[in-house]
Amino acid sequence: MQALEAFFSLLTAPGRRVVITTHQKPDGDAMGSSLALWHYLRSLGHHPVVISPTNWAGFLNWMPGVQEVLDYESKTAQAEELIAQADWLFCLDFNAIGRVKRMEPALSQAPGLRILIDHHQEPQVSYFHYGASDTSKSSTAEMVYDFIVASGGADSITEGMAECLYAGVMTDTGSFRFPSTTSSVHSMVAFLKQKGLKHHLVHDHLFDNFLENRLRFIGHALLYRMEVIYEMNTVLMAIPKSDIHRFDISTGDTEGLVNFPLSIQGIKLAAIVIDRDEERKWSFRSKGEVDVNQFARQHFNGGGHRNAAGGRSTDSLDETVKHFYKVLPDLRGSLE
Repeated sequence: MQALEAFFSLLTAPGRRVVITTHQKPDGDAMGSSLALWHYLRSLGHHPVVISPTNWAGFLNWMPGVQEVLDYESKTAQAEELIAQADWLFCLDFNAIGRVKRMEPALSQAPGLRILIDHHQEPQVSYFHYGASDTSKSSTAEMVYDFIVASGGADSITEGMAECLYAGVMTDTGSFRFPSTTSSVHSMVAFLKQKGLKHHLVHDHLFDNFLENRLRFIGHALLYRMEVIYEMNTVLMAIPKSDIHRFDISTGDTEGLVNFPLSIQGIKLAAIVIDRDEERKWSFRSKGEVDVNQFARQHFNGGGHRNAAGGRSTDSLDETVKHFYKVLPDLRGSLE
């Protein structure tokens, strides 16, 4: 994989066909960084399209340009044609091809150049022609901002692009409270404010835009599904499918639930598993030296960051919970 800077000279080529994609069930960083790059490449005269491997949360539908995003699962034939014809394929906020779910064969077989922009650990570098993988960065949105500025496009950043970038960095920094919030993050936000960013409106869209059923679901989960494993300073929440149906939970409604237990004094690890139709989805959050990236990779077919990772299992909910209890002692040294 060549350095991302080596790709800059190609940006001056006329009217390239471009696909921008991200991981399944894109969050604020995935969608925000994708749309910011989409706006930028359009300003350069290229023909980009954002293709999401799956649907996305409704609270992201305010983002400028989101109405142009294609859902691969609902428009498969159109999406595969665009992927096959693309000169460039930007892969944002994921570094392993399995994260694009059913879109993997189309993306792998496409003849276009694959460009990685991502901040997760252990990238699959052999898969990409150009790219940047920087785990010190707060978010992929920050990296897309760096890409735009370094390639000479700072003046092209509009208020809409600023909103997308801000949404991404705010999502992945936990509203700027995580250690990944460096001075460069604050410098970026200051520049976006100069571009007209109204940060309070982005916050309202992301955090004050849910239905009543989500709040009732969160209360139910915290009251009835939260187990505190005191001897391991750990909290586990197992959400059965019956809860999903009872509260009519949609994509994105469980976002952030895993963070709540970390507010309990002494808790170093929070884990949540949700019973989905096709698999059981895990989310892990931790503090300090508790490495949930390696834990998720070794035991739950996942990965991510040291303090924030995800995984999945095809076992039943009961079986994957039993497995969690079995392998949790692997983290004993950092949890005690």
